[in-house]
Amino acid sequence: MADVVRVIESMYDPAWARDWDAVGLTCGDPQAPVRRVLLAVDPVDAVVEEALAWHADLLLTHHPLLLRPVHGVAAAGAKGRIVHRLIRGGCSLYTAHTNADVAARGVSDALARVLGLTDLEPLAPDALDDPEEAPRGMGRVGNLGAPTTLREFALLVAEALPATSQGVRVSGDPVAEIRRVAVCGGAGDSLFGAVRASGADAYVTADLRHHPASEAREEDAGGSPYLVDVAHWASEWPWLAGVGNRLQGELERLGTPVEIHVSNRSTDPWTFRVPSPGGVMR
Repeated sequence: MADVVRVIESMYDPAWARDWDAVGLTCGDPQAPVRRVLLAVDPVDAVVEEALAWHADLLLTHHPLLLRPVHGVAAAGAKGRIVHRLIRGGCSLYTAHTNADVAARGVSDALARVLGLTDLEPLAPDALDDPEEAPRGMGRVGNLGAPTTLREFALLVAEALPATSQGVRVSGDPVAEIRRVAVCGGAGDSLFGAVRASGADAYVTADLRHHPASEAREEDAGGSPYLVDVAHWASEWPWLAGVGNRLQGELERLGTPVEIHVSNRSTDPWTFRVPSPGGVMR
């Protein structure tokens, strides 16, 4: 376990996490051997079941199980039951959350790359320590290989990300030209100012709420940056493959090989959508 944690934290330093976050080893023995690691976005019951059925020794997730302080983990509640199941099954749980969001090869970086963006820069850069060279910060902004329309770009997003019942929601003129794109994996409506300052034509993120989205569109008088809203889970899932490859390669180099599997199980909480009869009123 110690070697695996050391490699994870060399990629996603816990010091980079926001002060409200809860990252690191949630449960498990730091000295236990690790032969199999399952990667997933959410530490929900279905994922824990998958981890235990595969006999994983470690479940590495993006989202924390215990983000808010608790005073106990009795098996009477959902989170407590998960902790008890993991411990009984001999599977530890480790979380890399906002420290993975801001990393140079983190969550938003992975989202940007599956959308084909190049020349990537942090959308909201973090201040770097003296030894650090790779830029980090929330979100990414980059350029498409060739300009396209907002409609075609939305179709590209839908094809690049895992399917969800929500699909892709778009606010803007379908034929508007898109060249420069900002992204933020997960909920990104706190970054509208940075998106505007970046010169992005479109912004891909998740969990856009009515009032922040409406106010942003009013502020931009209906023009760019246009909004492309995807499911939270789908926006963060692309990160897992890169984590798995890097973790496996580094552990092999250290002489501590492990078997790694990326969960394909959708943990998006929405299960189906009913279209409005007659389409959308305009």
